[in-house]
This record gives sequence, structure tokens and C-alpha cells, in this order.
Amino acid sequence: MQDSPDSSHGFRVGQRVHSSGDSRRIGTVKYVGPVEGYSGTWVGVDWDNGEGKHDGSINGVRYFHAKSERSGSLVRAPNLSQGISLLEALEKRYRSKSTNDEEDEMYVLSTSNNRVSIQLVGKDKIQDKLSRFEELTNASLAYMGVSFPGIPYQINTTVPNMKELDLTGNLLSDWKMETKTSKPNFLSYWLSFPSIHLLESSLDVGKICGQLPALQALNLSNNLMSPYKSELPPLESIRILVLNNTGVDWEQVELLRQSLTAIEELHLIGNNISRVLPMSSSFVQGFNSLRLLNLDDNCIAEWDEVMKLSQLRCLEQLYLNKNCLNAILYPDNGQQNELEATSYKPFQNLHCLLLGDNNIGDLVSVDSLNLFPNLVETRLSENPIADSTSGGVPRFVLIARLAKIKVFNGSEVTPRERKDSEIRYVRLVISRLHANAEEIKQHPRFSELKSLYGIEDERPSTGASGPQTIGSGFLSITLKCVGASMGEKQPLTKKLPATATVGKLKFLCESFFKLKSLKLKLFLQEEGSPLPVLLDNHTSSLMDLGIGNESIILVNEES
Repeated sequence: MQDSPDSSHGFRVGQRVHSSGDSRRIGTVKYVGPVEGYSGTWVGVDWDNGEGKHDGSINGVRYFHAKSERSGSLVRAPNLSQGISLLEALEKRYRSKSTNDEEDEMYVLSTSNNRVSIQLVGKDKIQDKLSRFEELTNASLAYMGVSFPGIPYQINTTVPNMKELDLTGNLLSDWKMETKTSKPNFLSYWLSFPSIHLLESSLDVGKICGQLPALQALNLSNNLMSPYKSELPPLESIRILVLNNTGVDWEQVELLRQSLTAIEELHLIGNNISRVLPMSSSFVQGFNSLRLLNLDDNCIAEWDEVMKLSQLRCLEQLYLNKNCLNAILYPDNGQQNELEATSYKPFQNLHCLLLGDNNIGDLVSVDSLNLFPNLVETRLSENPIADSTSGGVPRFVLIARLAKIKVFNGSEVTPRERKDSEIRYVRLVISRLHANAEEIKQHPRFSELKSLYGIEDERPSTGASGPQTIGSGFLSITLKCVGASMGEKQPLTKKLPATATVGKLKFLCESFFKLKSLKLKLFLQEEGSPLPVLLDNHTSSLMDLGIGNESIILVNEES
């Protein structure tokens, strides 16, 4: 705290501000007034990044409640900025010339570690094109301290063709500014600039959209939007709306629905949404053009909440990564009838469902994905079921169980990978059936795949196109040394019994490659898998692991 008297400069509680000289350090005003033991007026700020000095109390006196123990600060008004107008930000971003300091920062280091200045070819032409606002269709004003529109009604005449506007990380908070003050004309705007600035310090998003009739994509991420309880003005032209980390909940989404009549993509990452609360039905209605809904990094724990989205008839992509889901359940016919009498199947047009980094740990949930009518892409990485090192299953098992999936965990499932995975899966199941015949009940696709590939329990191998070896056959395995201290050794292809264990294979590798002085680790290299799979159970056989003909095993050393 610096003890120098100053006025409050018109700051008010609830206002969004940023630190002078650092438009990325943003916070909310929580207190304006005196501080015991210091002169003048102070502004209490709760910083978004949590990097303050205290929790809103000083020397035992509480001035405000910060969100954490060290996210609050008491600062002088000159050390804070109330922001600039949208039009000023456009001027600053697209019409101001680079300073000498900025030019000096554009360099690369030579081989002798000397700075070599970079000259941007065509820079003047690009800058000239961007400075012609009447032709500007895309603008990025991220972290520029935008807090109010500017001269009333001039946005439309300044950038009439604006289609995409990025306002990430500014000082916006209000969708609709309600005020009894009459609309000022241009002259009164300039004559009373300070008062107008304060009046419009909460930017009316609806007003900006209304003045940009061509606007189709709007990004308001990292702006803390104030809750609203009434209908918003129509935002009929908006096709893509990004509200990541804005604090909106589903009640506010429902109010937005009535304004976003043409919305196609809605991004709601990181808003702590735990419940989907339809306004007047058991299911979310409306959003008749919505194709993509992004709910990554929220707090949804129950699949019943997801099912409330199942009647969005145009929904093609649903992102639910980084939530708290522990199960997937597609309703059977009886449940569908109980939900609502409708000829529309749940998630009828959904083709992409991303569920990475949740708590899904059962194969019944995996099998449920086969019931989605048109699902061809999914993600299950960073779920317990996909972690084969901690009781989950490897990629080939998941691909074999997911009959229609063409893209899994971000990579294409090629026809070869599908065939290899399904054959390995059948082998794996058969090896388990010998010990427990009831095991078959846990594998809905087993009989179908066993018949498809002509796999028989005890029939010798006749090659890739004929019946596959299970009980007594041999497998063609390629062994590759990849350890740093192993030297350059040519890969070896060996015929090995399907019943050979991982422990036995390690012993053979020591002999094949003359590595008896090293402690070995073996990995299975799978097509489509970003990392090889560690074979760490010494008693598991190649058959138990579903390893088939022409597999590649990497031989490494213990670190």
C-alpha cells in the first residue's frame, strides 16, 4: 500500500478493472473508501488470477471478502484502469504503428548469438488493409481493456462488415445495460465524456451485437458476466458464441436460448456447470440450429443431466471432457417411452461425443456407446477404463467393443487397426473362457466377431485370411531393441507359441540379443496408439494379452 492521497476516480463496487500497464491483470472492484491509518480513498480489488496480497482485510479490519486468502488488494485509483472503448481498441490494434521498442523486439538469434532484426515482407500492405475498417470482417481485441462501446451508434458505421469479433479477457460484464439516462448525441458525448464513460463502463453486449448486423461469431471468454434474470434482446445473426470461463450457469443459458435463434455453436468451458435445468420441460428445448455444444471442464457428475440434452435434434457434437461423469447410459425402449412420447431417438444426429478425463470405469458404459444411432467419434482417454496400467483395458479392446467408431481418442481407426483389434479381442476372450465360461456374458460382440473372422478354439493357424490360431498355434512376432545401451541390433522376427508368457519372452530376448546383463522391459507397439503398451505381468501369455500375428514388441531396459 502506497500512502499518497488521491480520489476514487469514480470507481464503483462490482466494476471490472485491470491493472494500469497490464491489461491481462483483471479483477473486480469490491470496495471503495477509506482505509484505517491511511489518507485518501482506496479501491479494493479481487484479482481473477488470485495474485493479490490478502483476503480483503488489513490489520484486523475487513473491507471486503476476496474469493481466496491472497486474491485481494487495496490500491490507489491511478494504479487501475477502467478500460477503453471498443472503437478505441480497434484504433489501437489496427491503426497504430509499431513503436521503436516493439520493432526492436522482433529478431532472431544468429549462430554467433547476435540479434538479427526481422523485416516483415508485405507488412505495410497488411497494415493498410486492416486499417480500412469498412472492409474489416474479423477483429481480435483480446485483453485490450474494452469496457464500453464508444460514441453511440458509430460502431455500425465504422465496421459495418464485421463478422467475427474476439473480445476475450476484457472488462465486460453486462448483457443489457438498463438506464434511464437519455441517449446522448455526439456533441454531448464529448462535452460530458467522463460521465458517459462511467455510465457505459459496463459494456452492453446486446447493443454491440445490435450495431453489427453481419456479426456471426462472438468470443466473450474470460469476461465475468453478471447474472441476468430477464430476456435479452434478439441476437439473431450470431451463429457461434464462446462463453468460456464467464461464470454463466444453465439458467442463463436458457434465457440466452430465446435470443440466439440461429446459434450453431455454443462453447461453455469452465463455468462450474453441474446441472442442466430446462425451463419448461424435462428436456432442453429450442436451439433448433445448434450443432456443437462444448461443456468441457465443468462439474457434471450424473448422466441424467446429459440426457436432458438428448432432444436437441440438430446436435452433432457434444464435448464433455473434464467433467465428473462415472457412467454412460443410453436408454432402452422402455425408458424412452417413460421419458417422453416421441418418434425422435435420443441423440439421433450425434456423431461426436468426447468424454475424456472423467471417472468412467466400467465396460457397460463403453458398450452403451454402440446404442447411439449415428455415433462415429468418441474420446475416453484419461478415464479409469482406458488406463490399462491401473485396471483398465488397452486400446484394442475398446476399439473391438465399439463397433461403429471411426475416430477414437483423436486418431483414426483404420480398417487394418479395427481388424487386428477385433481378432486380438476374440483371442483374449477365448483364453478367458477356458477358465470361466460365464465370461461370455460380459462380451456382447464376441460371438459376432468370432464368426466374422472364422476363429476357432483349437484349430491351427492357416494364415491371416484363414481361421486363426488360439490354443496351440504359433505367432509371428517382430522384436525390436530400443534401449539406449543396447547398441544397434537388427529386428528379429520369430515364431513363438501363443502360450508363451511375458516372463518367458524376456528370457528369450536376453538370449536372442545377448542382453543377459540388462534388466528388460517389453512394450507392445499398437497401430493408432500414441504410446506403446507396457507388458508388465510376467505370467500373462501372448494369447491372454490378445497379441496376434505380425505384432511388434519393443525391447527396452529398466531405467
